[in-house]
Order: sequence, then C-alpha cells, then structure tokens
Amino acid sequence: MSQPGSHLLVRAARGEVVERPPVWAMRQAGRWDPEFNRVRAGMGFYEFSENVERAAQGTLCPRRFGVDGIILFYDITTLPVAMGMPFQLKPSQGPVPDRPIRTMADLERLDANPDPDRYGYIIELLKTVKRELNGELPVLAFAGAPFTVAAYCIGTGKNMDQTRTFAREQPRVWAGLLDRLAGATIGFLNTLIGEGAAVYQLFDSWAGELTPEEYDTWAQPFHRQILAGASGAPRILFVKECPYLERMTQTGAEVISLGSKHDLAAARRDYPQLVFQGNVSSEVLQAGTPDRVRQEVKSCLQAGQGHRHILNLSHGVDKATPVENFQAYIQTAKGG
Repeated sequence: MSQPGSHLLVRAARGEVVERPPVWAMRQAGRWDPEFNRVRAGMGFYEFSENVERAAQGTLCPRRFGVDGIILFYDITTLPVAMGMPFQLKPSQGPVPDRPIRTMADLERLDANPDPDRYGYIIELLKTVKRELNGELPVLAFAGAPFTVAAYCIGTGKNMDQTRTFAREQPRVWAGLLDRLAGATIGFLNTLIGEGAAVYQLFDSWAGELTPEEYDTWAQPFHRQILAGASGAPRILFVKECPYLERMTQTGAEVISLGSKHDLAAARRDYPQLVFQGNVSSEVLQAGTPDRVRQEVKSCLQAGQGHRHILNLSHGVDKATPVENFQAYIQTAKGG
C-alpha cells in the first residue's frame, strides 16, 4: 500500500522528479469500453452515477489497462443538481435542465452552499473507490468551472451565441449565477479533498471559445478564485483548446492541460515552473491505428522531456475509440 502523496501521478503534479511521466485519460471510464457498458447495463446517466456500487465498478474499469490514476465517474452538473437544479442527460444535447435559470427568482432558488449530504453519493463513491484501490492508485475528483456550468444551467450549453445573448439581456442573473457556482464549487472540491481526493481537475470546456475580454470577465477570475479556495491537493486546469495559455498559467494551477493545438515543448520551455498535461490527440485515439497512436504517444513524450509532464489526451476518450487504441496509448506511455 502506497503512502498518501507517494503516487507517481501526485508526485509529477507537484513537479517532483519522477521515473516516467504518469498517464491517465479524461473520460477513461466511459462508453468506449465494453466492460464499462456491461457494468452500466443500460442505466440512465444520473441513475447510474447515483448508484454507488455500480458507479464504483465503472470508475475502476480503466485500472485493468494500467492507468496511473482513477478519476471518479460523475458529471459537472452534479453540483447544480445538489444545489436544487435537476438535469436530464440527452444523447444529442448533453445535460439539459428541467427548468433553466431565467430570472433572479430562479437564481435565488439555487442553494449557494449545498450541504454535502446533497451530493453524498459522490462522497460514498470516493470512499468506495479508495477502499477498493487500497492505496494502489490515487483518486482524482473534478468540477466544472462556472462559465461552462452556467451555460448548462441557463439551457444554452454549447451554443455560445445563445449564452452571450443571455448574458447581455440578463447581466445581473448571469453574474450572480457565476458567483454562486464559484462559491459552491469551492465547497464541493474542499469536501472531496477532505475525503481523500489526491488531485482535482477544473474543467471549463467551452471557455476557449470566448473572446479575450469575455475570458477575462467570465472565466479566468473564477479559475483563480476556485483554485485559490480549494488548494489542499494538486490542481489541474483544463480549458478545451484554449487560445489563452498565458492566462491559464496565471491561475494558481500546478498543472495546465493542453490541447492538440498547443505546442507542449514550447510550453515546457516558456513556463518551466509549471507541469503540463496532455496532449495526445483524442481524434487520433478514436480514428487512428494502434501504430499511429504509439507514434503520437512517443512524440508527445519526447516533447514533454520526461519531467513536469503528465500524459493525457487533448480532450476526453471518444465513445467510438477502439479498445486496442486505448491499450496502445497506455502501454506505449509506460514504455511498452
């Protein structure tokens, strides 16, 4: 049994010299994996994620491939659900709120500081997974950043034009929603850190599509606030294909996750004090051959130079990814 903080992934996230870069993948527990689908057995997303025993089995599926960390299986909308806002996960749309935030009255109904009992199944999931792992691997938690979560709460999701329209027409509601989500997110992450999450990742999936001015208003200040407020474990910041790398590096995160558009070697050179995560193309993992995946992984490892680097993807594992490609990804990362 490993001592807390001695895991390869945790040491690498702290910037310590390690024997090799650790490897894991966003959405490593998901529909691409037949074993995961067997465990889920047709259950709806929220039904499955709230079933602690099944969700723990699903969370642990990637262990058999040799990943260096286990990320818990839930959704970034878990927190607003706990705040009093039910969602449905629709196949073509993603999370859709039963009743979108439209007015100040809607906003006031969101519990700004939900009792951890409201997301008790996540706490139990963390405890169950840690008990099953018995120190073998670190457990990662995560949360959505306010901009991305707020877009889902108002029902616009990935539609940036609709999100901008709402923010322009309802500025007080929009600003209040971002503030309320930020405070609740800090409480959520601190609870999971207190229960033994070894690392966490803050996801702002859609903020990379913002203008610089929007990013400086709706994204970066909240990254800084949350990362400062929940600092008891190494912190990873993920903004999908973010064009504002300099701003990402100024948030307090120890680890910055890069997309396929970023130059890992240049980032390592320009910000030697930080750790970088990534940046094997998730598209190559989904559509390439195992040999192509191995080439991509080797190139990425070369760019990362073996230090201050956590191997991951540019985004999550796509549901159409062949199992043999994921196997090639992990095996090559570990020198196989």
